[in-house]
Amino acid sequence: MVRVRFAPSPTGYLHLGNARTALFNYLYAKHTGGKLILRIEDTDKERSKKEYEDMLLDDLKWLGIQWDEGVDVGGEHAPYRQSERTEIYKEYIQKLKDSGHIYKCFCTPEELEAERKKALAEGRPPRYSGKCRNLSQEEIKKLEEEGKPYVWRFRVPDGESIVFEDLIKGVVEINVNDFGDFVIVRSDGSPVYNFVVVVDDALMEITHVIRGEDHLSNTPKQILIYRALGFKEPQFAHLPIILGEDKSKLSKRHGAVSVRAFREEGYLSEAMFNGLALLGWHPKDDREVLSKEELIQEFDIKDVHNAPAVFDRAKLKWLNGVYIREKLSLEELTKRAIPFFEEAGYKGDFEYYKKVMEAIRDSIETLKDIKERAKPFFVDKFEISPEAEEVLKQEKALDVLKQLYKEIEGMESITKEEFKKITKKIQKELGVKGKALFMPIRVALTGETSGVDIAVLVETIGVDRVKERVKRVLDRLG
Repeated sequence: MVRVRFAPSPTGYLHLGNARTALFNYLYAKHTGGKLILRIEDTDKERSKKEYEDMLLDDLKWLGIQWDEGVDVGGEHAPYRQSERTEIYKEYIQKLKDSGHIYKCFCTPEELEAERKKALAEGRPPRYSGKCRNLSQEEIKKLEEEGKPYVWRFRVPDGESIVFEDLIKGVVEINVNDFGDFVIVRSDGSPVYNFVVVVDDALMEITHVIRGEDHLSNTPKQILIYRALGFKEPQFAHLPIILGEDKSKLSKRHGAVSVRAFREEGYLSEAMFNGLALLGWHPKDDREVLSKEELIQEFDIKDVHNAPAVFDRAKLKWLNGVYIREKLSLEELTKRAIPFFEEAGYKGDFEYYKKVMEAIRDSIETLKDIKERAKPFFVDKFEISPEAEEVLKQEKALDVLKQLYKEIEGMESITKEEFKKITKKIQKELGVKGKALFMPIRVALTGETSGVDIAVLVETIGVDRVKERVKRVLDRLG
C-alpha cells in the first residue's frame, strides 16, 4: 500500500508551495488507495508555535485535505509530533554510534567558517574537511576532559555516488564529495532534520516521499542514513518550485502567498484546491475546472512536470469566479459569504443575504468583492460620484425621477416586472429611453453610473427604500 506524508514545520503560515505539496501527497494517496500521514516537524524549538500548528491544520482542512493518521487523529505509528519522539531518536543514534557510522567532531564554529571560506576562495564546494574523523581515543578523551563541546558527524564513504530514481526528475546522481561528513547530533544533544526525518519515515512505513525540490540536496544524505540503519529506502519525487509571474521564486513580493491570506481575500476552498492541483500538473484533456473527485481519479505523481510551475494569480481569480457563479448552490454560497457581509458592516438575515447573493454572484470573482458589489443593497445614504452628478444635470433627468416617484408613491411593494412596466410608462410619457431613462434612476438608487441590475435591486430592497432614495435626490435637486 502507498503511504505518503506531509510534514510541515509550525513556524509560520501555510505557504502555497507547502499547500501544493500537501495536496499532491493527498491526491496520490487517494488515487492509489493509499494513506496520507500528517506529521508535525517541530524540532525548531525557538520558531515552532502551537498557534501556527493549529492554523496549519485548520487551513489544510479548509482546503479539503483529509489525512488518515496524524497529530489530531492518532494512528498506530504515534506520536506524530517530532518533539514527542525524543526517546525513539536516542535509540537509533545509539545504533549509529555502535556501528561506527558517526563520530565526535570538536571543531569550533570559527574553524568551520575558516574552512568554508577557504573552499569557496579555491572554487571548491564548501564541505567539512574530516579533521576529527580519525581522532584516537586518547585525543578524544583529552578534548572531552578540556570540556570542549562536540557534535556527532556521519562518516560519509569517500568518493561514492548516490544514485536514485526520482519519479519526477528521473535518474539523479550526486557525489558524496559535494557535501562530505555531515552533522547528525548537535552539541546540545538534539538530532538534526536529516536524521529524524529518516527515522520517522522508516518507522511510519512511508513508501513515497513527495516533497519540494529544495529538499533534493538532502536526499543523498538521507539515503546514506537509511542504509546505515538497515531501513528500506522509499521512492522519492521532488516537486518543481513555484515561480511568480516575473519567473522569480514565489515570495511575499508577489502579493499574498499563504493559504490563510487567500481565505481572507474571499477565495473558495474548492477553487484553491483546483488551482493548486494545476501548478505543475494538468489532466490529459487540458481541462481547467475539475472537482476533487475528478482530480483524484486523474492525478498521478509521474505526470507532474519537471519544469517550474508559474503561479498565475489572474487565472486563480477567474477560477474562483467560475466556482462562485456555477459550482456552489446559492444556499452554500450564502453561508460562505456571511462573514464577508458582516466584515463589510452589512446587516441582514439569511434570506436577505441570499437574495443579494443571487443578484450579485455573476458579477464577483471573490467574496471580498461583496463589500463593493453589495453596497447598493445595504447603504441608503451614499455619496454620489462626480461622474454620476453629471448625469443628474442632463435634460429630463429630473423629470424621470419625479415621474418615477409619482408612480411608486402609493405602492406598498414592487416586483421586477412592475418596475419594468413603470419604466416603460415613463419612457412613453416623457419620450426618453436608454441611458437617458435608466441612468438617472441608477444614480438616484446607487450613486454610481454602473453596477447591479436596477430591476433586481428595486425588488430586493423594497419600494419604501426606493422611495426614500429617490426623494433624497429630488430634495437635493430642489
